[in-house]
Amino acid sequence: MCICINCHYVDRCITYNAVEEQHQQPHLTETPDFEATAPSINVNIRTQDQAIEMEWDVVGCLSFQEELGKWAKLRPGELIPT
Repeated sequence: MCICINCHYVDRCITYNAVEEQHQQPHLTETPDFEATAPSINVNIRTQDQAIEMEWDVVGCLSFQEELGKWAKLRPGELIPT
């Protein structure tokens, strides 16, 4: 799971914005202004039928500041990304 959903900077982060783009998800912001320090991203690649699926998850980041439920506060009622 992406650690970003519980990060104080999720709605301003350039890295998370790129992850949203890879997942073809709506952006929390169109103009992120926060550059994360040393984010680590796992990319899981799997095939299903003839399609190749990629899942991007930020698993580490020196800028991470925990704010439990930050993503959910910004998108109330929506399913939390897994």
